[in-house]
Amino acid sequence: MKVFVFVGTSLDGFIARVNGAFDFLPPGGGEPHGYDEFMATVDALVIGRKTFETVLSFDAWPYGDTPVFVLSTRPLASAPVGAVVERLSGAPARIAAKLTALGIRHAYVDGGITIQRFLQAGLIQRLIITRVPVLIGTGIPLFGQVRRDIALKHVATRQYASGLVQSEYLVATKSLRGMRTKADGTKRKEAARKRRVAAAGRG
Repeated sequence: MKVFVFVGTSLDGFIARVNGAFDFLPPGGGEPHGYDEFMATVDALVIGRKTFETVLSFDAWPYGDTPVFVLSTRPLASAPVGAVVERLSGAPARIAAKLTALGIRHAYVDGGITIQRFLQAGLIQRLIITRVPVLIGTGIPLFGQVRRDIALKHVATRQYASGLVQSEYLVATKSLRGMRTKADGTKRKEAARKRRVAAAGRG
């Protein structure tokens, strides 16, 4: 199963204000920047309870009939008519296994804590981050503390007339990290060889 993130942030890295509000984000996304095309590829969403409750305050349910799995240990507020919502709980790996068993091939993970948990569990393959040209000073960060470095491979950066800047990254796999470690080792060996040659020449 593919697990992607498509998220908007302030320039200083916040996805929402402390109270969960998104009012600093431009209405309707500001201008088309690939969200609709991305959503057309998504089989299901995985979001946290706070994100779900914030979405319920919108004028209209934004996800149509795409299944939405809300991570919560408590009962959820009622979803709008026509919305497909299911409550789940557990570790990210367990959630991913359940979605895979349900036939989900492409999941969209959203919400600060949910993104952080899935990223730390090594379950996210691609990050698409759209930065809005505004500083809000404090709020809910996209990324929190991590137990280890998480290497990313830059895919592309796109800029839009409204000032949006969107960057896309692949989360490095173990094999890619291994290749980088091997390449770094090769570079160190070559540098050491050059130093030995230089020292011999001086002698």
